[in-house]
Amino acid sequence: MKASVYIATSLDGFIARENGDLDWLPGMESGPGGEDYGYKDFMDTVDVLVMGRKTFEKILTFGQWPYGKKPVVVLANRLVDIPKKLASKVIHMAGPPAGILGRLATGGAKHVYIDGGRTIQGFLEAGLIQQMIITRVPVLLGRGIPLFGALSRDVKLRLIATRQFPNGLVQSTYDIL
Repeated sequence: MKASVYIATSLDGFIARENGDLDWLPGMESGPGGEDYGYKDFMDTVDVLVMGRKTFEKILTFGQWPYGKKPVVVLANRLVDIPKKLASKVIHMAGPPAGILGRLATGGAKHVYIDGGRTIQGFLEAGLIQQMIITRVPVLLGRGIPLFGALSRDVKLRLIATRQFPNGLVQSTYDIL
């Protein structure tokens, strides 16, 4: 099974403001037909998304559910309030990252998209992420929720590709060695 990250960060490494706000991300204003930075192509390869509770709750504020019929797993140690309209698409799980991926593999998943700061950090620390696609937005936030946290060991990466977009975004794809 492959586990990947696809995420944007500020140039100083934050995925959101301290309050979880994403107002600094470009594209929110572009609407339909705007640049998607390879997101659709990436999502076409994904079988299931795994995200933390805070990420899920933030996505619920977007109004429209962005994942279509793609299954979503929300990780939380306590019960998650899943709106009825999403009950057929979203499930709650708890447990260590290896156990979560094991359950998903048993269910037939081959490519899992890992999203959310703490969730990414936990799967990375467990050595379960094989690829990261990180888009750096040319803005310094100074404070916020970091993409990366403390690790018990070095994590070596191999740069696969880098793309530059006209609006200044730089997207790099890394394999984890």
